[in-house]
Amino acid sequence: QVQLVESGGGLVQPGGSLRLSCAASGIIFRIYAMAWYRQATGKQRELVAAIGSAGITNYADSVKGRFTISRDNSKNTVYLQMNSLKPEDTAVYYCKTVNFEYWGQGTQVTVSS
Repeated sequence: QVQLVESGGGLVQPGGSLRLSCAASGIIFRIYAMAWYRQATGKQRELVAAIGSAGITNYADSVKGRFTISRDNSKNTVYLQMNSLKPEDTAVYYCKTVNFEYWGQGTQVTVSS
């Protein structure tokens, strides 16, 4: 049974930072490309960042230079370090396996003063 469990969301002020984690089980994590998506209220879910099995990354233009995706295969975990957060980053953040429809339950990130 595949499980993806996100954590690390919360309320942060504009300009602040958060690190999201996604712990995977039930898959051979090291061979899976992983991604973070987000969905703001009333908007479509969008890709934020992805990382391949070899560590190659790509980012949405809106987060380039502010967010960093990384992975620790020894811990079966993918991370999203989010810096210089803006109110428009407010959303539920989900992790997902890139090539298969395995999703986490999501974690809320709220950027507000």
